[in-house]
Formats: sequence, structure tokens, C-alpha cells
Amino acid sequence: MYENHLNNIIEASKVIQSGGLVLFPTETVYGIGANALKDDAVEKIFEAKGRAQDNPLILHISDMDMLPMIAKNISELEYRLMDAFWPGPFTIILNKKPGIAKAATCGGDTVGVRMPNNKIAHDLIKCANVPIAAPSANISGRPSGTKLEDILEELRDKVNYIIDGGECDIGLESTVVRVTGDEVKILRPGKITKEDIQKIVDDVEVDKNVMGQLEEGERVLSPGMKYRHYAPNTKCTLVYSEDSDKIVKEILKIAKQYKKVLILTSDENADNYKEYECIKVGSNKNLPQISHNIFSILRKIDSYHVEKAIIEGVKPEGLGLAIMNRLIRACEHDYLQL
Repeated sequence: MYENHLNNIIEASKVIQSGGLVLFPTETVYGIGANALKDDAVEKIFEAKGRAQDNPLILHISDMDMLPMIAKNISELEYRLMDAFWPGPFTIILNKKPGIAKAATCGGDTVGVRMPNNKIAHDLIKCANVPIAAPSANISGRPSGTKLEDILEELRDKVNYIIDGGECDIGLESTVVRVTGDEVKILRPGKITKEDIQKIVDDVEVDKNVMGQLEEGERVLSPGMKYRHYAPNTKCTLVYSEDSDKIVKEILKIAKQYKKVLILTSDENADNYKEYECIKVGSNKNLPQISHNIFSILRKIDSYHVEKAIIEGVKPEGLGLAIMNRLIRACEHDYLQL
């Protein structure tokens, strides 16, 4: 029951106000939060995660009254997008105002802002009465946490307060966009898809780095673009084709090269890999199911102690684009498109 969290929210908000770190749920993934207006508090996030200093954070607000504290020169189109997708899994890059912790924006002049749709997250921000800077709850490079049991061991000693809100609904981090003039560019895909955004504005582009790799020294505006992300320690290969038979054939070909492999397979193709260890990720006809499961499954890979994990991809359209974006990074761009 939500009522059981009221005391937790009050205590956690005091931790935020005093400059501490709180582990808390959102509708996307768990986050590690700090007061976005305190430099020393935000720097603790980078220390706790082992996060690179040029990887910016997203600021979370509870209502539109908080927006003028952190952003300025907001365009009519930016307001339309917020109206359409807030509260929810949607982050927009805005021109920042002075007063935000420098570490949160990595010294840049923009800031990513989101209004969560999770009641615990919303009420924590409202009770703390400050925007909360919060990246995903995980050690940097590891899969994000979608349930507390997956991340508790690695983070319990690195934060000051923990709220257990059960399993996150979506399982992938928010969509991140940047507006330039009349164009919207998707920097990180999520549940809010290109097709959803095109209902608001015609000109929507997917950044080349969503499925590709950043060039050396290239500056990023969004988290999840630059570094090894979402990855188990086991080396992984991602395989995709629109022809399901080609996927199966290629995966079996790769699998024969190793003594011990693990295959992450769709429900539909699982019977083709009976001689190998397998984890079903969900049905290709139910991408929300796969997005909900994928981070938790990526965290299980190392427990199988295999030489190689081979992962079936999904069609990179709609929500599938977000799933493939995370899988490509989990595989460190070891990706075969047939």
C-alpha cells in the first residue's frame, strides 16, 4: 500500500534537503537522487556510481512551478511536448538557469528535465521542495536497476536512504529529446517513441549515436550516449535480422565456436536452442514485456559463467529502437545485422 511509504518519503526528503543520497523508484528505473541545487550533494552521486564527470544528469521535478528554478527561454514547442508527455518517461534538454549544481550539467549550458509519473518519486520531490538530480541506480556501466533486489548489494552502502517501491513499470530509462527550432531530435529512445512525438510535431529525427558510436571527444547532452552501458561482465554479441530464420542460423553458428554459451532468446525462437543454456526475454509480439524484463535479465548473465552470451535483437522501430539502443551498448557495439 502507498500509505506505507508516507513516512519513508518524509524521512527521505529530509535526507535530500540535508545533501544526502536517496535510492528511490520511478516508473522507468530506480534512481540515485540528490538535491540538484547543491554541488557537494550532486558530486556524491558521481562518487557512488563511479560515473564519469562528463556524463550529465537528469533533473526531476514534481510540477511546472519548479521548472523556472532550473530552465529558461523555453519555446512554445518545448511547452507543447511537456504538456503532451509530462508527467511520464520523457526528458527534454533545456537551457539551464544559474543555481544548478555544476556537476549535474557537467559544466554545460543545458540541462535535462523530467517530471516522473511514479507517485513515490513525485511526492519525494514535492516533499523535498527542490529538483532532484538522479541518474539510474547502478554502478556505472552495469545494467540499470528495475527492482531493488537487483541493486541493493552494490548500492546499500553508497546511499543514505532507500525506498523500496517494488518493480518499476517500464524497465527502460526515459526518452531524451532536444528541440532546435522546429525540429525535435531523439538523443536517447525510450517508451515515448518517435511515432508518439510525431503526433505533436512533424519534424522528428533520431540522433545518429542512438544506434552508433560517438566520435572521440564528442560532447554529449544526454546520459546513456557515450560510455559502456547496461553491460554484464560477460562478453555479449547482438544479432538481428528481419528474417527470424537468419537470426537463429547465425546464433547457432556463433554458439558452436564456444564451449559454453548463453542465449537470450525470444519466446518464439526458444525451441531452436534446446542444446544450449537459454533465457527467454519475452515475446517479439510484446515489446513492453521485453523492455520490462531486459535489465533484470542482463544482470543474470554473469551468474551462468559462460564464455559468451548471444542476444537476439528486435526490430529497431517504436519501442524496439529503445530496446536495441540498450542492447547495443550492453554488447559494446558487438552487433551483427543480417
